[in-house]
Amino acid sequence: MSLISFGLIFLGVMLNVSAQLMIKAGTNSIGYFEFSRSNILPIGMRLVTEPHIIGAVACYVFSVVIWILALSRVQVSIAYPLLSMGYVANAVAAWWFFNESINPAKVAGISVIILGVVIISRA
Repeated sequence: MSLISFGLIFLGVMLNVSAQLMIKAGTNSIGYFEFSRSNILPIGMRLVTEPHIIGAVACYVFSVVIWILALSRVQVSIAYPLLSMGYVANAVAAWWFFNESINPAKVAGISVIILGVVIISRA
């Protein structure tokens, strides 16, 4: 796999990670809520006007464009498994930005994912 192809996949993954983190920041800003008939419209309006959520949607749109470019260069059977890099980046970023815990089980899982990504990227 060329450096450009890997770079496109990596950029797409990072855009998805960014989107997930922005969604979390947006829902943190709004707070806990439940959907019911009475609050679908008020909560829906808060979600679609929350800046973090809007940024997340923009990241997803750009990531689709990047993914299309990546798939024009790389077999999907190689590219798709590389999306698991997002799990690693998301776990670390959630720890950094939201003080979420990283325990030994998560470290073991992250290690397995990294090993898998290395193996797939060399295929």
